[in-house]
Amino acid sequence: MPTMTIAKAINEGLRATLSKNPKSLLMGEDIGKLGGVYRVTDGLIKEFGEDRVVDTPLAESGIIGTAIGLALRGYKPVCEIQFDGFVFPGFNQITTQLAKMHARSHGQLNVPVVIRIPYGGGIGSVEHHSESPEALFAHTAGLRIVSPSNAHDAYWMIQQSVESKDPVIFFEPKRRYWLKGEVDTQEPGLAADLHKAHVLRQGTDATIVAYGPLVPVALAAANAAEEDGHSLEVIDLRSISPIDFDTVTESVKKTGRLIIAHEAPTFGGIGGEIAARISERAFLHLEAPVLRVGGFHMPYPVAKVEEDYLPDIDRILEALDRSLAY
Repeated sequence: MPTMTIAKAINEGLRATLSKNPKSLLMGEDIGKLGGVYRVTDGLIKEFGEDRVVDTPLAESGIIGTAIGLALRGYKPVCEIQFDGFVFPGFNQITTQLAKMHARSHGQLNVPVVIRIPYGGGIGSVEHHSESPEALFAHTAGLRIVSPSNAHDAYWMIQQSVESKDPVIFFEPKRRYWLKGEVDTQEPGLAADLHKAHVLRQGTDATIVAYGPLVPVALAAANAAEEDGHSLEVIDLRSISPIDFDTVTESVKKTGRLIIAHEAPTFGGIGGEIAARISERAFLHLEAPVLRVGGFHMPYPVAKVEEDYLPDIDRILEALDRSLAY
């Protein structure tokens, strides 16, 4: 199997989509001749031309609005928002139009728009370039929201997202773009269920749930905990809406403890919803309260202190100690 970075895997996934679906096209700021800020779309304009890899004006509302119109005419537009914090000029189009058209039309209209959003911190950048706004979109019914944590998933999940009849927000963990992994490009069909969580590591003492950029941190914490004699089960959520609560519930019934880790602030975050659902589903199996590890409830800090803001191995292990103390 070939080894790729996550950025290259998305690139190859987009290439496969453009090749097999003549109605698919890419839209975004600097995605064509430049190949995107992170070069995720590098080379695609030379292969497919300017009509299918479109350099747009700097106007997110215009990008999303145009994509909605294209989708209603039978196209499969894939939009790139250059940075997470730039999505909000298009937030109105996403939440009041894109997410609601299928229900508003009593199921007669489909708007298969994919919106790629590089998100999260760890790149030493300023505000609006390092945020994690996934919970704001997850609260809006009508959107599917996913985030790969490795190259294999990135390759397949971007293709699955384009094939979906529903709008998909595809959050890309930008600080993991250069993380390498094996990609099975010959896997039949479109691989695993887009919204199925994956158990990456079996364990018995506690469950750690993470997604996107925090999955490698969760795995590293599990390795560190093993040296102290603790067995942690690690689940890559993969899908933020809908959430595969069945896989998480099954794990918690086995381990009796749950720690949820994400870069976004814990206040109002995805972790709170998971904690509530697991408390409802597995209350009698819990040996300790469900704990959350995340960012702080504050604007994203300047680069020189972002390491203090971002959840790390030590903060997950500290949560593990608190859980095991019950």
